[in-house]
Amino acid sequence: MGANGAGKSTLMRSIAGILPPTSGRILVNGKISTLLALGVGFNKALSGRDNIILGGLAAGMSRDEIESQTETIAQFADLPNGFIDMPVRTYSSGMYGRVAFSVAVNMTPDILLVDEALSAGDAAFKEKSFNKIRELCQEARTILIVSHALSSLNELCDQAIWMHRGQMLASGKPEEITDKYLKFLNVGELPSSYEDL
Repeated sequence: MGANGAGKSTLMRSIAGILPPTSGRILVNGKISTLLALGVGFNKALSGRDNIILGGLAAGMSRDEIESQTETIAQFADLPNGFIDMPVRTYSSGMYGRVAFSVAVNMTPDILLVDEALSAGDAAFKEKSFNKIRELCQEARTILIVSHALSSLNELCDQAIWMHRGQMLASGKPEEITDKYLKFLNVGELPSSYEDL
């Protein structure tokens, strides 16, 4: 958690291997699926179904693996009749987000990076998405979530990090870190020392 510009998305992109760290190194053990920018890499001239296949291939799945998952992913996206086979350029932003979210969460990743993607689609799809993330959490997967919806972080996460101006200010139980962050937002300045957090 943290304000806009705190470095949360930059950290996620570094973990995903999109941005190199400015110092040190990041070691990742497992297959990563990202929801950093919904639909990045989608080809708007292709259908949703074809983009599901492309997304799976880009995530390192074999063609057989992705083809066996395509219908499940299409059903999870739950687009209106026929849209899954229409070019993505004809989709609303909500439909686009549904397909992108569906691809990412159904790739059976070891590590899932979620950056504000829980807001994709309408209220019913948001609830479905939240439940899918909860299910993945219960399967003991590693999931890193960036969100301004602090109640979601408290419910889904067992650890939280508060970032401010590119630095980690605090880490611990989500409820504790949320309380510190909200206190900071109400006061508007940092305590004089980290011990005061």
